Amino acid sequence: MTGGGTGLGLAIGERLARDGYDLLIASRSAAHLAEGSVRLRELGSHVVEVPTDVRLPSEVDRMIDRARSEFGRLDVLVNNAAGNFIAPAQSITPNGWRAVVGIVLDGTFFASRAAFPLLRESGDGRIVNIVASYAWMAGPGTSHSAAAKAGVLALTRTLAVEWAPFGLRVNAVAPGPVHTEGTDVRLWTDPRVVERLTEQIPLRRFGTPEEIANAVAFLVGPESRYITGQVLAVDGGQWLGRGVMDLTGEAEKDSEAK
Repeated sequence: MTGGGTGLGLAIGERLARDGYDLLIASRSAAHLAEGSVRLRELGSHVVEVPTDVRLPSEVDRMIDRARSEFGRLDVLVNNAAGNFIAPAQSITPNGWRAVVGIVLDGTFFASRAAFPLLRESGDGRIVNIVASYAWMAGPGTSHSAAAKAGVLALTRTLAVEWAPFGLRVNAVAPGPVHTEGTDVRLWTDPRVVERLTEQIPLRRFGTPEEIANAVAFLVGPESRYITGQVLAVDGGQWLGRGVMDLTGEAEKDSEAK
């Protein structure tokens, strides 16, 4: 799993560890990996830490080679590594653009490509890519991430078709707003933004890392054997919005009552 030392990645790792998986976690930060692996090992999982910059194919290849040498197999790949920051499109520098697109889109492709031989050998290989609802909508303030996630969504569907004959399933999870250590520092820094976002979510709350992890666990589990090329939005209905208009007025009444 890429991006596996903190935040959503760690929550996904904890859920998979509870389900009995041994784990290889990758991140650019060795410190994050060291911290995360302690919690994962407490759950009884055999955990391998591999510092990896997913933008570099050579490092990604080394990560997959480590999986082969440590476990002799690979059943699941979770592409969770991400980079993001808020800025209007005209203010994003070429380096800022390349950094985000490189981690999100290039990294997902490099990891999937490198993992393909082992996943094929598994006979039941599964890939889950972490995207966002602005992959098919609009992401003002995050044009770099929105473009990259849209690419990952297209890649998810394309690989699902190309690799189905090899027994591989490829799906995606699209989290809505979630509080993690990283998002609270980089994204949810303004309480007014958090309030506005919450108002736009039909269920009127942010999600939890555990809820995202549960969705990933479903897509790699036996209950989803006939599901591939899909994106599961776990966002409290955010991407649906509140509709073009509320003809009943119930949403406003409920909001005022609360």
